[in-house]
Amino acid sequence: MESGPAIFAGVVFALFGGALLAWTGTRLHRREPIAHGVSRVASTTLTGLASVIALGLGAYCFTRI
Repeated sequence: MESGPAIFAGVVFALFGGALLAWTGTRLHRREPIAHGVSRVASTTLTGLASVIALGLGAYCFTRI
């Protein structure tokens, strides 16, 4: 019974992390700003870090099944 919430959380984290990473990569490729009013390096670093953390949490949830 406990694997259901772990699967759901893993899918949500993995989808969010993957989508954020793809969005960040697309914005960088098009040379568009990621966050207005923030330096390009700082916004890229923070969004990259957030996406890697979300993907890691998704992987962690999948190992708990």
